[in-house]
Amino acid sequence: MPYLLLILTTLFWSGNFVLSRGMHAAMPPLALSFWRWSVALLILLFLAHRHLRAQRGLIRAHGRFILVQGLLGVLGFNTLLYLAMQHTTAINAVLVNSCIPVLILVFSWLLYRETMSLRQCGGVLISLVGVVSIMVKGDMATLLQVSFNRGDLLVLAAAVAWALYSSRLKQYPQELHPLAYLTAINIVGLLAIFPLYLLEFSGGKTFSLNPASVVTILYVAIFASVLAFIFWNRAIRTIGANKAGPFVHLMPVFSTILAVLFLDETLAWYHAQGVLLIFSGILMTTFRVSRAARD
Repeated sequence: MPYLLLILTTLFWSGNFVLSRGMHAAMPPLALSFWRWSVALLILLFLAHRHLRAQRGLIRAHGRFILVQGLLGVLGFNTLLYLAMQHTTAINAVLVNSCIPVLILVFSWLLYRETMSLRQCGGVLISLVGVVSIMVKGDMATLLQVSFNRGDLLVLAAAVAWALYSSRLKQYPQELHPLAYLTAINIVGLLAIFPLYLLEFSGGKTFSLNPASVVTILYVAIFASVLAFIFWNRAIRTIGANKAGPFVHLMPVFSTILAVLFLDETLAWYHAQGVLLIFSGILMTTFRVSRAARD
């Protein structure tokens, strides 16, 4: 079950990635981030109001943890990513974003002294090679031609924020209802985003309310925010951040599928090669064959 949740999460985030890049000229980044989490908050308040009332004392008791998680997961990761898509290409962003599993390993070790086996490290490396293979269309020499800019630094900052958020879920208070937790960090992040949104708005950066912008906001609010966060948090609490991290490498796979379905792009041999490497790496990282089974 947690692995299905991780697959769905990366699918939803891939759609968010495609939409944020496709709408970057029509919707300012902070406006998209603010309205995304505003709509998500309305949904969560409807679903979680009973849990919020019942657990308000527990939320206050873990206020510092919730505050940091809201700043990292809601303000940090998503806002930095939307800002980055104003300045960088999709290829660069996905390449930099693919370092998240490695960063999760680093933070898990620094914070909790968690380690991974050589097999699991090898799985992360193999899936990372699969990501790069898709991005450079099977020609590794293309990496020498990739130039990085300030947008890539913002993606890296977003990746650091998300890796730290994910690693810190080890401290999640088990008695806290997932909907109450998600609503609480949503409120924290939204309060932090609001003044930045006002600053952007005062600078004349606005957007038109049309079918495309409405669909974009609804998608990122429902799927990339509410459902994806619930699924990701649940999966990490079940199997741990180190095992969940490599599933981030499924994003270029789903991005490719979405491009084929909606942008009339075609599949190539390097897509199949990359997908095979990514799934092989995830299987190596996630599952271990027992000696009895091998015998």
